[in-house]
Amino acid sequence: MNFRKSLVLILVSISLAAFPQKKIELADVVANRTFAQKSISGLCPMNDGLNYTTKEENTKIVKYSYQTGQKVEVLFDLTKIENPGFTAFSEYSFSTDESKILFTTNSKSIYRHSFTADYYIWNFTTKEMTPLSVNGSQQLATFSPDGERVAFVRNNNIFIKSLKFGTENQATRDGKANEIINGAPDWVYEEEFSFSRAFEWSPDSKFLAFIKFNEKNVPLFSMPMYQGQKPEIKENQLYPGSYSYKYPKPGEKNSVVSVLIYDLKAKSSVMAEIGKDSDQYVPRVKWTADASDLAIMKVNRLQNKVDIVLANPFTGDTRAFFTEKNKRYIDENFYDDFQFLPDNKYIVLISERNGYSHLYLYDNHGFEVKQLTDGNFDVTKFYGFDPVKKVFYYQAAKESPMRREVYFVSLDGKKSGKLSTQSGTNKADFSSGFKYFINYFSNLETPNLVTLHDQTGKLIRTLEDNAKLKELLQSYSLGKKEFFSFKTPEGVELKGWLLKPSSFDPSKKYPVLMTQYSGPNSQEVLDKWKMDWDDYMAQEGFVIACVDPRGTAARGEEFRKMTYMQLGKYESDDQVEAAKYLGTLPFVDKNNMAIWGWSYGGFMAALCMEKGADVFKAGISVAPVTNWRFYDSVYTERYMRTPQENPDGYDDNSPLTHADKIKGNYLLIHGSADDNVHFQNTMEFTERMVQAGVQFDMAVYTNRNHGIRGGNTTMHLYTKMTNFLKEKLQ
Repeated sequence: MNFRKSLVLILVSISLAAFPQKKIELADVVANRTFAQKSISGLCPMNDGLNYTTKEENTKIVKYSYQTGQKVEVLFDLTKIENPGFTAFSEYSFSTDESKILFTTNSKSIYRHSFTADYYIWNFTTKEMTPLSVNGSQQLATFSPDGERVAFVRNNNIFIKSLKFGTENQATRDGKANEIINGAPDWVYEEEFSFSRAFEWSPDSKFLAFIKFNEKNVPLFSMPMYQGQKPEIKENQLYPGSYSYKYPKPGEKNSVVSVLIYDLKAKSSVMAEIGKDSDQYVPRVKWTADASDLAIMKVNRLQNKVDIVLANPFTGDTRAFFTEKNKRYIDENFYDDFQFLPDNKYIVLISERNGYSHLYLYDNHGFEVKQLTDGNFDVTKFYGFDPVKKVFYYQAAKESPMRREVYFVSLDGKKSGKLSTQSGTNKADFSSGFKYFINYFSNLETPNLVTLHDQTGKLIRTLEDNAKLKELLQSYSLGKKEFFSFKTPEGVELKGWLLKPSSFDPSKKYPVLMTQYSGPNSQEVLDKWKMDWDDYMAQEGFVIACVDPRGTAARGEEFRKMTYMQLGKYESDDQVEAAKYLGTLPFVDKNNMAIWGWSYGGFMAALCMEKGADVFKAGISVAPVTNWRFYDSVYTERYMRTPQENPDGYDDNSPLTHADKIKGNYLLIHGSADDNVHFQNTMEFTERMVQAGVQFDMAVYTNRNHGIRGGNTTMHLYTKMTNFLKEKLQ
């Protein structure tokens, strides 16, 4: 070794000795948000297209310039208002003319997305703050387009507040808990059709269309609730209480839905004609741009056909307009991506009809004009249409399934291109008028980078570069993720990433922890920055691996939907094959491999412990589905049809069916009040294992829902999983 190299090594050694690298503490990644990325949140583009606002300190709304990125003014400061009635707000929205602000305060969760709240209205003209209602908390408060009224839901009924006269009009009166819901979705619609507001103002503010859910015949599901702590339910100290709600399971009765259109002038409603099929879904209603018709999406129970009808708002009469079919199922993203363009001449939608998700243009009579994007890649999000420049903006996984880019294409198809410039995961937030956009970027090496661009993609300013986080990371000894791919014995190429310990020694053999989710159209193998429990476990001497199996996103419809009718089969096959492949690597101890996952990932971990009993020494399932008969109707039937139609699909790949095959060390974790994946799944699975003589470890978290959070809960859960793996694999 020459003198120069020796000197360099000595200097490096002295440097490392003088500045020892910190170790990640478990609390850093699961409780304290030590490595949390900063971002620009609560962003609201303003009408002028030149400025945007953000929420700051939960008390201020600050206006910024798109052109400079500089603060223009503090548009609103709650601390400067005399007796406003509240001390902080969680959300805000402007009226269309930006003369009023609607504030959300005192939110209390109902389900995963829904909540009740107290709303307040600030009037810039009169400088007055008034409560939306003094008659009880509200839901889903929304300005009318003319800014003169606010519609909201309370106790399953719809109310309309006149801001001019201060009057509160009740539009429906039949709302009743666990029976009739007006204007807000039931549990399964909210969870699986991804929306929380089931009413829409007409663009001219003359009508309010809403969906009514009759859930009287939906089976009731009940969960015991104990005293617990943080929060404590004192009345359950001696005798546990019970929480009951309507939850339709596969093959059971769903809510019967109807669509009504309320005429504000007449103060009466008409019912839209949507047919007599009581087993159909209505996941969205949307007004045409000129307010002449209400578009109603009717979806059959199999979810492989969407019929869109147009309803006359005065009579409720409907006429056929558009139909989308799929031999398997229609992805739920279709419902939001179907949009009437502002000129009312065109409609844009995303369809998978040619094997990939692409943008299509239709006229206002429902006839196809052209396909706007094409190629062997998936369009993953539609951002909108600039009516002045006649340009569509969208996100796609064109360069790689593991990345996302921002693109544009003109209406005539003559102009197209890429707006994002860096390789990784990009997503855009456009200004009103599409003159500017804010780009959110990260990749494996780069935490969230938020930049401001003009419509050509030119960089104007960096808004957030997470410099402090990057500096903090320099003081830690961290492993680096690296991508890999391999082919299964069936010839299927799968993609994954590896995270090795920072002190990695290629001559050693390491235990492997496989992490995954694996659910339909999900994706864990993405070129984006993330720091969590995986990094802590890598520091503790594990090689962490993640593989996206068949059924996951951004590789075309055939790859994405091949799990249809048999959820779990191909995904578990692929995870087992991934483990076998990893076992061939020279630095992997193939006798010390584990797999874990949460929710769908928990289902997968259980199934892999059974089908890969000779491969996995340990496994952890958190809040797993153990038979799809126990999950909800909308999600499960989308991929599996009903148990009556597909009994083998439900049972052949159910962990319940193969419980006796588990050989390794298995840890099962669940929250006792999980309203999504019911604790029933775990209790039935434990009984199967008990009767099969399979030993296992178990942790139950009192009164916790699907996220298993609250107080010291998260720290306890991850400590248990860490100790379990260290004990069983090292």
